[in-house]
Amino acid sequence: MAGELKNHIRKKIARFYRKRMIAPAALLVFLIILYLVLPIRSLFNPVPYTDLDSAEARHKAGTNYVNASLSNLYFTGYRKMIFGQTYGYYYYSVTGNECTLILLSGKTCEQGVPSIEKLDFLARITEKTPSEDRLIGLLARDLSWNEAGLSKNVSSFILNEPKANGPVAVLLKITIFFSIFFAIITMALNFLYAYFPVTSPPVRRLSLYGNAMRLLNKAERELSTLPQLATEDMYITQNFFIETAQSGIAIVPIKEIMWIYKYSTLHKLLWHVFTISYTLYITTTHRQVIKCPKNQKSDIDGIMDYLAEANHDILTGFSEENREAVSARQGQGAFLTKLTRLLKRSPEDLGND
Repeated sequence: MAGELKNHIRKKIARFYRKRMIAPAALLVFLIILYLVLPIRSLFNPVPYTDLDSAEARHKAGTNYVNASLSNLYFTGYRKMIFGQTYGYYYYSVTGNECTLILLSGKTCEQGVPSIEKLDFLARITEKTPSEDRLIGLLARDLSWNEAGLSKNVSSFILNEPKANGPVAVLLKITIFFSIFFAIITMALNFLYAYFPVTSPPVRRLSLYGNAMRLLNKAERELSTLPQLATEDMYITQNFFIETAQSGIAIVPIKEIMWIYKYSTLHKLLWHVFTISYTLYITTTHRQVIKCPKNQKSDIDGIMDYLAEANHDILTGFSEENREAVSARQGQGAFLTKLTRLLKRSPEDLGND
């Protein structure tokens, strides 16, 4: 067994963080598939759109968002209203035999100027609604055009600027961007922790008690020469409590443990209790709280008994008296730490406060 436990902590840390790479990797693959399959890619990389382009052709090609650069836009005299508020102003542009409707925000068109000679804007290509179909008839009447002929030549799709810059589009951008950023950063950190365990949080937390690398090496040596007590994923060596469970990794010097107690959890469906699991709680001198869930009662009782024997200052069992005692000792410890740091400062430093 001694050979099996050689570098056991490092191996468990590596395995733990390799497993944690799976979820962000799956999220990243999912987002990439969405980007490639759905037309949202044009949201991040809008396609150029000029007077020579067709909104319908662009939409059929899978383009939803375009960087439009159009000339000679004319106000129809009609606005789009939502809940009594002006959402946009309808313009039209004629290129060859095709007429395209364009919905602009009030800021872009200065609240409906009669005509715009040249305009560059971000737009989303959307299909005409029934109300926009009726707008064609009204526009034909206003311009004394033939309604049937105009309807035939008007594109079935419009360029919608407010929708491209609205809260839904902005929220979608932010969500996708931060999801990709989160997935990449999480994968990179888990990769770092898996292949360089000394950089992982469980090892870094040892710096609270001294030199983290030395303490890790000492814990590995003690564990490899057979622990004094071992359960499925918890170990006690001469100087350390070590947990290497699927839920997390913990390495704590026994002399730094202040309080230990267990908590039971009923696993049931409706009124039927299937199992009871126990969680070991460990509170340290540096306010760390370590939870070791889903253990057997006998295992936790053995761990608690051994720790209490190894360090007689450890408070055992949950009670209000123990909680208050721990709070008082932690408060006193924090005060002493601040006082020690203050006394170590030079007179020059004190004079600069």
